[in-house]
Amino acid sequence: MTAVIKTAGNFKIPLLFYGEDGEIEYGGSTESKYKALYDINYMKRVYLEGGHQKVFDRIKQDSDITDADLSFFKFPTDEEVSEIGLSFTHWSYFEAWDSYRNYVIAKEHCGLTEKEEGNNDTFTNFSQNDQALYALHAYMMYLKFGFGRATQDAGIEIRRGSMTRDQALNLVKMYDNAYPYDLIDVYLDYYKMTKEEFDEVLDKYANKDLFEKIDGIWQPKFTPGEDFEI
Repeated sequence: MTAVIKTAGNFKIPLLFYGEDGEIEYGGSTESKYKALYDINYMKRVYLEGGHQKVFDRIKQDSDITDADLSFFKFPTDEEVSEIGLSFTHWSYFEAWDSYRNYVIAKEHCGLTEKEEGNNDTFTNFSQNDQALYALHAYMMYLKFGFGRATQDAGIEIRRGSMTRDQALNLVKMYDNAYPYDLIDVYLDYYKMTKEEFDEVLDKYANKDLFEKIDGIWQPKFTPGEDFEI
């Protein structure tokens, strides 16, 4: 966030357009739903949950990192913002966000390529493919809340009118329960953990009301669309 804003300040760019408003699209704050513009205070309060400055205060206490090192991680001052009249907005405020349409445009005009082998945890192959940790994020979302990446993607397709609920349910049943077998070695190397340690962390966050552990893997007690609604 901050590096883009700093760059805008350096070039005196008064308006920054972001793509989709994640808060509105994925069930966060609806405070900005009917507001075209927002400011840095909103970003700090909602996106960073008011904890941005605490990070810098802790860094100053525990390290020899200088203010120069942190320059691009800091928001501009109120005076700097006022000088150029800096404001922010989302493209999705002006036009409904359509992930598939955006993918087609990016493929035809910007050189985007799909993931040829697909994904184990969803039926799409064009979104969130740039780093391995997203699959872990989606799996932990599934263990905590009972819906995974396929449910998330199917919801988008239903809202844009390209999929029925019954079609979505079939895909959710096929893909959502996806322990990241194909990426486990990547995660263990990245976190410097054993598989036992890794699984112990997953166990801490698994929702015991929704899941039970069978043969070392958490399995749902529910059936999507029946006793667990989507």
